[in-house]
Amino acid sequence: MRRVTTSKVTKPNGARSATPKRRTSLDAGRRVLDIEARAVQALVQRLDGGFTEAVDLLYECKGKVVVSGMGKSGLIGQKIAATMASTGTPSFFLHPAEGLHGDLGMVARGDVLIAISNSGETQEILQLLPFMERMAIPVMAIVGRMSSTLAKNSTVALDVSVAEEACPMGLAPTASTTATLAMGDALAVALLEKRGFKEQDFAQFHPGGTLGRRLLVKVRDVMHRGQEMPQVQETVLGSVAILEMSAKKLGMTTVVDRAGALAGIITDGDLRRFLQQGGDFSKTTAGSLASRRPKLIGPDELAAKAVEMMERYAITTLVVLDDAKGIVGVVHLHDLLKHGIV
Repeated sequence: MRRVTTSKVTKPNGARSATPKRRTSLDAGRRVLDIEARAVQALVQRLDGGFTEAVDLLYECKGKVVVSGMGKSGLIGQKIAATMASTGTPSFFLHPAEGLHGDLGMVARGDVLIAISNSGETQEILQLLPFMERMAIPVMAIVGRMSSTLAKNSTVALDVSVAEEACPMGLAPTASTTATLAMGDALAVALLEKRGFKEQDFAQFHPGGTLGRRLLVKVRDVMHRGQEMPQVQETVLGSVAILEMSAKKLGMTTVVDRAGALAGIITDGDLRRFLQQGGDFSKTTAGSLASRRPKLIGPDELAAKAVEMMERYAITTLVVLDDAKGIVGVVHLHDLLKHGIV
């Protein structure tokens, strides 16, 4: 079999040409991130009174903020609408093509339109403008060309132009969509702060999420109470306390005095230490075994605070006392885990 060999290409003058160096995936990734980071950074210097005007326009909106865009701009628009809706600005996304075929019925006087188009010449977006004008609906444009038809026919326009796309062919929207998304986030956060939107407000819109649970669920919602709560008199034998702990399966029991007030708690750790010292449960009382200064929490405190206290003191249970210092329950780390607070 004939052996095939390869060699470097020799130029006519006899010089060997260098083999072109291929860019690695890591190089390509870094280049994309660098271009997109610079695109976003450029927006910082570009923000001016127009941004303030845009925020005021959205803040004063009596209806809903309608976000619209085609293609990749539409996908970014959906995220912007979702972010605004979850941070106190009623908002929804309107597909411009669907809007032209009936969905404009969702838009009403008092609304504001955010129209997104990098070129500013997207036909489906431009065709929405006559309707907006008839309904006296202000249009806020997010565009890549301030000289475009959309920018010129908007109440206020925000410039999200970029020096280059991260796509090496300059075709796929990359840096431009990142800049648009960042501008949308800037608008949403500026509105959030202008409205005085708090964590508790955010939780109201996210009751099923982890944050919502942490900010809405209270200790009384997860604590053991009534017959579920382990409790013994301080005068009973230690063996009785062990039976109560085993029955309630919380690894502890509250200990009360004759008046029913909290005298302390007994934990598994208290029992182990007592055994290590050679103690006899049949010859000691629950009161003697009890830790006299347990950690306490109120029933109306957030369950998240219970988690914070357990982490701080490296414990797994808290006794719940009401305003009158009466025992109303016990909260265990497992209850917080089960309810998604941790």
